[in-house]
Amino acid sequence: MAPIPSSESAVTVDVHAAKGFVDSGHKYLDVRTAEEFKKGHPWNALNVPYVFFTPQGREKNPEFLEQVSLICDKDDHIVVGCQSGVRSLQATEELLKAGFKHVKNMGGGYVAWVENGFLVKALQEEL
Repeated sequence: MAPIPSSESAVTVDVHAAKGFVDSGHKYLDVRTAEEFKKGHPWNALNVPYVFFTPQGREKNPEFLEQVSLICDKDDHIVVGCQSGVRSLQATEELLKAGFKHVKNMGGGYVAWVENGFLVKALQEEL
């Protein structure tokens, strides 16, 4: 029996549905880089980068699953977001393959979150 392509297993929800899930207690996992996260993110977001931007280009975080497992249980309800929805879809697929049961991708990412006027938090940079 052929495996089902991973893109069919990931559920993508729009930003309004994602906000509703987060407001009802789902964890928000922001998979952008730490630098992107510091510029602004949804309140109470958890940050585990899925990729790093290096001089050689994008490199996948080799410890992504391990780092997520330290802050989320496989039974937690999780909404995964990034800047525009591409990295979060890949991260969602990987989490589902690793046995996380209730993971949804947020379509449109942080850009859509901000465009809809949803509350964000920016970390102040030290002087």
